Amino acid sequence: MNGKIALALHGGAGPIRNPDTSKEIANLTKLLDEGEVALLAGASALDVVETMIQQLEEAGLYIAGRGSSPNKNGEFELDASIMDGANRRAGSVCALQGIISPISVARAVMEKTPHVMLAGAGARKFALEQGFAEITDTKKHFIPISPKGKNTDDLAHGTVGCVALDNQGRLAAGTSTGGVLNKIPGRVGDTPLIGAGTWADQQVAVSCTGQGEYFIRAAVAVDVSARMTYGGFSIDAAAAGALADMQRQGGDGGLIAIDHQGQVSMPFISHGMRRAALHGDGRREILVFR
Repeated sequence: MNGKIALALHGGAGPIRNPDTSKEIANLTKLLDEGEVALLAGASALDVVETMIQQLEEAGLYIAGRGSSPNKNGEFELDASIMDGANRRAGSVCALQGIISPISVARAVMEKTPHVMLAGAGARKFALEQGFAEITDTKKHFIPISPKGKNTDDLAHGTVGCVALDNQGRLAAGTSTGGVLNKIPGRVGDTPLIGAGTWADQQVAVSCTGQGEYFIRAAVAVDVSARMTYGGFSIDAAAAGALADMQRQGGDGGLIAIDHQGQVSMPFISHGMRRAALHGDGRREILVFR
């Protein structure tokens, strides 16, 4: 099959304090270009999602990977998940410390173990056994993005994510985060939870960003798929409805989604959301605010 391709990326929704988002826009534009080239060359949606998120983690511009901020103990605990829509295989890690690319460890959990999620010390041990690069100097590796205040909510929305449709009609989704500033050690949000922060099946791929506790309560990512499958909703209506349900419980944030026809939806309920998309019809968007 030589069908449509589509790609969407996000660098987090929520309070965008700095009006100068030129670095993020440049980074998202570069990645969108690279992802398009890879998909046109026949790369799988799963490979592209992993590669895009690896680079978002490495950028140090978002609250994920190198840009993560520490918990109350001054430690960096990272979460990530990835899902292959063609067969619903999924892998995730949570509260992972000392490993450079959480999204790649999540994929290894999916492909190298019978499990979906590994946590904490077990996830780290697995990553090291698989040969993943270790962070040897925390102070030199991380580039914390700190808000002006110390409110946990200030960094509630720095998650990164990617969804893709390849020319074989396969969908994939992934999400990665460093969590919220000053969080209780061991706190896990929606990012590594399949169905809450990440979802992909044969119809739609979704990656969420926002106040994780509310996204968990609303199971936002899989709710988008359920609204399309059982309610016959369009991708835009399904995404908006899932977010509205989350908002009714007191949360805010956004999501990116792609359906099997290459239609992209990127709604958010917050001040802004760093996002970029290549639509199935060739249109491109790189935006932060409405």
